[in-house]
Amino acid sequence: MASKSKVLVIGATGYIGRHIALAGPAEGHPTFVLVRPSTLASNPPVLHSFQAAGITLLQGSLEDYESLVAAIKQVDVVISAIGSNTLDQLKIMEAIKEVGTIKRFFPSEFGNDVDRVHALEPAKTHVFGLKAQVRRAVEESGIPYTFVVSNGFAGYVLSNLLQHGLQAPPRDKVSIYGSGDVKFISVLEEDVGAYTMKAVDDPRTLNKTLHLRPPANIVSMNSLVEMWEIMIGKSLEKVMVTEEDMVKQIQETPFPGNILPAIFHDIVIQGDHCNFELGPNDVEATARYPDHKYTSAREYLAKFL
Repeated sequence: MASKSKVLVIGATGYIGRHIALAGPAEGHPTFVLVRPSTLASNPPVLHSFQAAGITLLQGSLEDYESLVAAIKQVDVVISAIGSNTLDQLKIMEAIKEVGTIKRFFPSEFGNDVDRVHALEPAKTHVFGLKAQVRRAVEESGIPYTFVVSNGFAGYVLSNLLQHGLQAPPRDKVSIYGSGDVKFISVLEEDVGAYTMKAVDDPRTLNKTLHLRPPANIVSMNSLVEMWEIMIGKSLEKVMVTEEDMVKQIQETPFPGNILPAIFHDIVIQGDHCNFELGPNDVEATARYPDHKYTSAREYLAKFL
């Protein structure tokens, strides 16, 4: 049996990056993370979790090109999970081309399919547009790649039923956006990491887009709220929020605070998680890796009971 690829995760201390990095050893991959000197000095708990999992910490940053090249030389596959400064990934690509031995690059996607969105500003330009630029650059570079479309993180769309500012699902009143019937997708962050790492050495995901579409997690606002009501044995007061209301809020909220509302609009009004069919360059993760038992929306919500 061939040995599993050595993987470098860049942006591993970020929101989704830590889950991707921790999935590496769990999937049998020798895993490395690039850590800024300042982060090493502050010694946050996430670094202890990496070390406990057997992950190797490499000191360096995107600003220190020599350290970036040195880190990439130690691995076979590079996964970027940087959450901001999206175009900095062009530096990673430059280093990958210089090293010349990388078998695959996963740019920092981990959200909506950026080529199939109809988003409002500022999300259109400042999130999806920048990620699309990176996609085109990757395709034109000739670097082998996999794009991961994980859709909505459970911590953002399930933990509070898309109610901005709440830390848990509401038990009295809930806002319903638009008709409430538009379907969207949520995926547990640990499952995003697992599916990403499963794709690392999979030839069927090479130069393809991996879509995470867990069947039990394809819901609408109405069906999600109904699920929660059944679980708590109580009906919630519904406040209907029109698309016009959402657009007005986005326009009146100062940047960058209006980015997340614009993404929510894309999800629950435009329906850009589910309003397209997968094509020949797309692979669906739950069908491709049926051995992985993902966490369903119901199972996730149960922890709030």
